[in-house]
Amino acid sequence: MFEIKNVSMIYDMNSDEKMYALNGFDLTLPNTGLVGIIGPSGSGKSTLMYCMSTLKTPTEGNITYNGQEITALSNRQRETLRRNEFGFVFQKHYLVPYMTAMDNVIVAGTDNDKELKDKAAEYLLALGLKEKEFNKRPSKLSGGQCQRVAIARAMINNPKVIFADEPTASLDHENAFNVMRILKKYSEDRLVIVVTHDRSILTDVDITVEMWDGKLSNVK
Repeated sequence: MFEIKNVSMIYDMNSDEKMYALNGFDLTLPNTGLVGIIGPSGSGKSTLMYCMSTLKTPTEGNITYNGQEITALSNRQRETLRRNEFGFVFQKHYLVPYMTAMDNVIVAGTDNDKELKDKAAEYLLALGLKEKEFNKRPSKLSGGQCQRVAIARAMINNPKVIFADEPTASLDHENAFNVMRILKKYSEDRLVIVVTHDRSILTDVDITVEMWDGKLSNVK
């Protein structure tokens, strides 16, 4: 699915001392499975995710997705790819403040309203929200509840790849492990990439990618 070859992301290009967020990175990932990317703050794990998902363009190297070099796509082509193939969970949930939890999920959907609402309700309940919370706006939900709404939104269109950046950071351990169980189930026939600094949530991943200072330190 993904082939990453000699990818570097360099900041301060005009400076005498360039800062490498990624430094000559090589990695191949399969079509399906749960992948954990772990490393300390500043190791480049979020930058790698942003490059793979076309939200950032690496300074050097190329990334191929399903045989297509995505680093060579136009902005419009990237937008289409993200809309049709990818789902996102960011550290900040980015919910629409004037929409309810339910509406924040289905706003990203492409099916008819009835199918979307049924699917959204199924995901929200599985993620631990109660029906009475479906009609609450983000300001009336906890940070953890908002994060779970964002996870349901990422799943609503059945994307082939979910990119999740610290998806459990605002959750207690019980809800964090429940989220990981759901993502594990989802990854049976899709690819889920979880970026985290918390090794405890990666007990059931298929591949662990360890990063240090913008480089791959271990894959297992």
